[in-house]
Amino acid sequence: MKKTILIILGIFVVIQFIRIDKSVPDINYTNDIFRISNPTTEIKTMLKNACYDCHSYETKYPWYAEIAPVSWLLKNHIDEGRRHLNFSTWNEYDNEKKLHKLDECIEMVKSGEMPMQGYVMMHSEAELTDDQKNYLANWFSAQKDSL
Repeated sequence: MKKTILIILGIFVVIQFIRIDKSVPDINYTNDIFRISNPTTEIKTMLKNACYDCHSYETKYPWYAEIAPVSWLLKNHIDEGRRHLNFSTWNEYDNEKKLHKLDECIEMVKSGEMPMQGYVMMHSEAELTDDQKNYLANWFSAQKDSL
């Protein structure tokens, strides 16, 4: 039993040396959705608090991003989020893709799928009230009209 615990502890220590990549590509802020759409302060705050950690290049890594294997799971969520939607590269999408992404945003926010509950548990500022969800969904809808 004692040997098993030492082996597990040893593995845990060794995996700490396998670091996640936190590097960020050069950000061209002219492509960011904030620059394109000029949102209200309230919308900007909601997007920053509830979306930008996983859906932009402006991720703020929490302290637990330093601890493997949690860091690996976190990095996977961030990479997947950016693959699906990256507000930092918004203007690189063509209008058809923007329309599709905006429809997805509306659906995900209204259904409560985004922000993810696991994220909200660790980031209480990301929790959106029903009124905020409606306000954000309406803003996404207005962005569709402006394309």
